[in-house]
Amino acid sequence: MRILEPIKEMQSWSEAERREGGSIVLVPTMGALHEGHLSLVRDGRKRGERLVVSLFVNPAQFAPHEDYAAYPRDFERDQMLLEEEKVDILFHPTVEEIYPEGYQSYVEVEKLIPLLCGAFRPGHFRGVATVVAKLFNIVRPHAAIFGAKDFQQLQVIRRMVRDLNFDIEVIAHPTVRDPDGLALSSRNAYLNAEERAAALSLYRSLKRAESLVLGGERKSRRVIEAARAEIEKERLTRVEYVSVCHPETLEEIEKIEGEAILALAVRVGKARLIDNTILRA
Repeated sequence: MRILEPIKEMQSWSEAERREGGSIVLVPTMGALHEGHLSLVRDGRKRGERLVVSLFVNPAQFAPHEDYAAYPRDFERDQMLLEEEKVDILFHPTVEEIYPEGYQSYVEVEKLIPLLCGAFRPGHFRGVATVVAKLFNIVRPHAAIFGAKDFQQLQVIRRMVRDLNFDIEVIAHPTVRDPDGLALSSRNAYLNAEERAAALSLYRSLKRAESLVLGGERKSRRVIEAARAEIEKERLTRVEYVSVCHPETLEEIEKIEGEAILALAVRVGKARLIDNTILRA
């Protein structure tokens, strides 16, 4: 595995690979890798001749009061894990490379950004869309893989790819969970034992919602109330939102017909956790 930091070196490598006809798959990450990330990497390994993993903790997607400085980082461990997965390139640029002095260009996805998490994290998805657009232009992959746990992020990127005519296939990888149902996240490291037990209420709430819809419930309000009640049984949880929404527009819907997304965000201790499930009527 080669580690590239300068943007020009990454671009030169990709240009040479494309000239030779090799397909490039990108897995963007912020490091602190866990089994969820590695499942994306293994998926990517099967989908193209060359696999690039980017590791960049993106300051543009953190608000001033959020955990950018405290976000978990362990580059040596991440490097070892990626070498074991036979990654071709680890792209690890500096902040100064990505956002040089005088930087002022950002990507907005107007209708999707203010919804769900965007209402609680102003500027977050602008930062996500911007850095992903830059990674696409630098790495020039044929395909890129993102986890479905970050469903709003996935939809923002899909919309950006369509609107800006990126010739890239965006692939959604299913949410990876611990055996007890907790979705894997780098922020799970913030949880102590009691908080982690409380965090299992998120998964229980999703299963409760799925069960109601399978049983014939079609009113979003009742599904939301049941999911929220499941989470609020735990004294350590603070619900930010529970929403039943359209799977592409992310706009809230009153009646579940066909497919809908139940998405939620909950604070448990210092951790802000998100999760979602598809509801099929």
